[in-house]
Amino acid sequence: MHELSVTESLLEIAQRHAAQAGARRVTDLYLVIGRLASIVDDSVQFYWDNISQGTICEGAQLHFDRRPAKLLCLTCGENYQLDDDLAPCPKCASDRVKVLSGTEFQLESIGVET
Repeated sequence: MHELSVTESLLEIAQRHAAQAGARRVTDLYLVIGRLASIVDDSVQFYWDNISQGTICEGAQLHFDRRPAKLLCLTCGENYQLDDDLAPCPKCASDRVKVLSGTEFQLESIGVET
């Protein structure tokens, strides 16, 4: 359900930046989402389609760029990319890991028509 508040924030940001740019309408939003972020693309799209109706953002296309999770083993120093669910280090099997990336959620860019 937190996707609703996230999507409301996206709408507010897109409208604010579109107004600052003097845009007639927002055409695209490019989102970067880390593999470990608890964001469901379909839910964001569903809420977007509903809450953007009647705004400058209505009909804007959402583009989801899922980024892999990268971890550092704190035991052996191995850097690795997570392919499946959380797993131990592939080199030494330690579960002492630090997440380097993969939790991000950001609006990378907005496409507008002026």
